[in-house]
Amino acid sequence: MKTITLLTSALVGSSLLMAGCTNDTEGDHENMNHHGQEEAEEHMEDNGEMSHDDMDHNQTTDMDQDDHQNHSGVAADKEQYANEPSAFNEGSEQQLMVSNTKNITRLDDDNPLTMSIMVSQMIWPSTHEENQPGTVILAPLNEWQYSLAALTLVHHPNDGPILYYDEEINEDVMNELNRLQPKGNNEGIEVLVVGNIEETELDKLTEFKIKTIQAANPAAFAQKVEEEFSKTIDHIEEAVIIGSMDESAKEYTITAANWISHMNESLLYVSSDGIPEETKEALALREGTAKMYVLGSENVIRDEVIDELNEYGEVERIEGNNAVSQSIAMASYKDESTDFGWGITEPGHGFVFASTASAELAITAAPFAHLGKHAPLIWLDEGQIKDDLYQYLAKVKPVFHHDPTEGPYNHGYVLGEFDTISFKTQGILDEKLEIVSADGDGHGNH
Repeated sequence: MKTITLLTSALVGSSLLMAGCTNDTEGDHENMNHHGQEEAEEHMEDNGEMSHDDMDHNQTTDMDQDDHQNHSGVAADKEQYANEPSAFNEGSEQQLMVSNTKNITRLDDDNPLTMSIMVSQMIWPSTHEENQPGTVILAPLNEWQYSLAALTLVHHPNDGPILYYDEEINEDVMNELNRLQPKGNNEGIEVLVVGNIEETELDKLTEFKIKTIQAANPAAFAQKVEEEFSKTIDHIEEAVIIGSMDESAKEYTITAANWISHMNESLLYVSSDGIPEETKEALALREGTAKMYVLGSENVIRDEVIDELNEYGEVERIEGNNAVSQSIAMASYKDESTDFGWGITEPGHGFVFASTASAELAITAAPFAHLGKHAPLIWLDEGQIKDDLYQYLAKVKPVFHHDPTEGPYNHGYVLGEFDTISFKTQGILDEKLEIVSADGDGHGNH
């Protein structure tokens, strides 16, 4: 077993090889195309939109080594950005007329059901066939283990949002389904209902071709989700994420949300009691070749569980000493041998910022990793920025050499109202994501 501890202070500015969503239903990482940005833009001009197969996973290939070093955000002069601001304007939150700032888009609601609809409308405008979803997933609000595991189904060929239901499918969700008019996946399924729901609620969906996935416990449900997704892509991924389904591990395990929305790897569950039989069955299908990425330290998933997992293949931990550092570890981690992991240690990316106090908002916003800026999740500790995150933001601080229009740019999505994540916190994030001159003069003459 290899143990990977990625505390922020140990992050290195290695060149980025970020794994992105692909439209390839085989989900083969090795077949991803690594075109340069210019070629990708030409592709967009020719086709009207950029295909996932053409996403640039190594945007630094045209830089010389010096430029690459400067853009990495790890130069000594970047340390000034690794600290909390020292002089605050106490009047900044008065008479606000905006919720967005230049580098931050805020989804301004604390209701998870409403948030799921907002995310759906932002990612799938559904104005024409090319941006309509294939399959919409309906998932239970109050069973995070179910809704989290269901995020595997967001990926192609389903290509659709996850909308919450709270025992019943409310009118707002039904209105969103009717607005989206899902096209169906490769099996024609338009709405996939996961979790245990009353038959009377399914009667509301007679206008759509539906399928249900139900199970008696979270581990069995995760197994069924993987089975369902494996059928749609016609193979089983050797790589898989292992997370704890214990309530105490909730924020640690949810750091898988954006990746499983982004790529084909699924999430299987263990607990403090060991490996459930359903998880063992799913791992056994890999015939000893599983590559398992375990989320959390020994305090989250015990070494004895790791010893059991070793029977099914190779195990690596991705760990932080708290929920925030766990999310940073997940965003930073890259396994070059399998192409698993975001590997984001340089600027030029999107991030989803969510409060640990509102975990359900983070689950439904995970599709921001599937389309658009393909953004990983970063936790804010009860809505606050702590030292680990200041250090990480300094590493990914964008710089320009001649003109700020040359990029690269970062962008953040903030989830929740100002009571959940304050405008003050948003303002700090906005400044930390801002591009500055490599010579230390801010924007210089620009």
